[in-house]
Amino acid sequence: MALMDFIKKQFIDILEWMEAGDGTLAWRYPMEDREIQNGGSLTVRESQMAVFVNEGKIADVFGPGRYTLTTATLPILTYLKNWDKLFKSPFKSDVYFFSTRQQVDQRWGTTQPVTIRDKDFGAVRLRAFGNYSYRIADPKLFHTEISGTRDAYTVADLDGQLRGLMLQHISDAVASSGVAFLDLAANQIEFAKALMEATSPSFAALGLKLEAVTMQNVSLPEELQKILDQKIGMGMVGGDMGKFMQYQTAQAIPKFAEGAAGGGGGVVGDAMGLGAGVALGQVMAQQLSHGLQQPAQQAAPVAAAAAGMKPEDVMATLEKLGELKTKGILTQDEFDAKKAELLKKLV
Repeated sequence: MALMDFIKKQFIDILEWMEAGDGTLAWRYPMEDREIQNGGSLTVRESQMAVFVNEGKIADVFGPGRYTLTTATLPILTYLKNWDKLFKSPFKSDVYFFSTRQQVDQRWGTTQPVTIRDKDFGAVRLRAFGNYSYRIADPKLFHTEISGTRDAYTVADLDGQLRGLMLQHISDAVASSGVAFLDLAANQIEFAKALMEATSPSFAALGLKLEAVTMQNVSLPEELQKILDQKIGMGMVGGDMGKFMQYQTAQAIPKFAEGAAGGGGGVVGDAMGLGAGVALGQVMAQQLSHGLQQPAQQAAPVAAAAAGMKPEDVMATLEKLGELKTKGILTQDEFDAKKAELLKKLV
């Protein structure tokens, strides 16, 4: 009886794989020293494929179904082994099962900011993260390029490689999406679609199909987030750049007036700071009012409204205009022109 049991163990009548739900993508049937019985049964379940490999060469591939293993159902293996049509003996072959179901909720994200090129800002640094899903589409290619002869290959084994592919194509996705960098946060669906299109060929080269990509968050650098906030403010004045500058100036007036009224804060004394704050507020208020009523005259010099100011007020106003230049509200040329006009008041 022991001898018969031993003999029976040398032959495999049924080949099948019951997935354990542990994220296994590829699994090699444990052959040990056994052989496959000619006329044996192969069962491939839905969301699976099976591949026969003979001496390192991929032979026959089976999709879902139940098969009787004969020379008729194993044409490539029959050719590789030079079997005749009446071959009935047990045979040896490596058999690999592959899970073709969709692997969902895979995470991708930037561990460090990724530098990308943008038409408006040049080089910018981006943080983003989201989900993606994929499946094995070509088990022969996946076996050749990825899983090889390992007993098992899992989702976790592949995770780092696929994350790298997603991140590698972020720059391509931004460029092909046509979405301005400042608009990425508001156009996550378009960005995710572009990222999927840019990355899919790299997945296909591994025998995989990228099924879906989602974008959960795009984080802008702090300095560009400020610009985005300013752009929102610009929308409040209808997109006109001159009015946008006036909007910025109007936003700055309360801060300058508060600093001046509160004690000067370093550039002027208490009394001078108060006078300068009031004077500058009057100058800017006149500029804002004039610009909103007559857009064609938005470039009129601010210093024109400073006529009749005292010398100390002129100097304080120059200090404040210098702060406006530092904050980017005034250009260097605008500052120089206004400085020249104000200095004439001291002559």
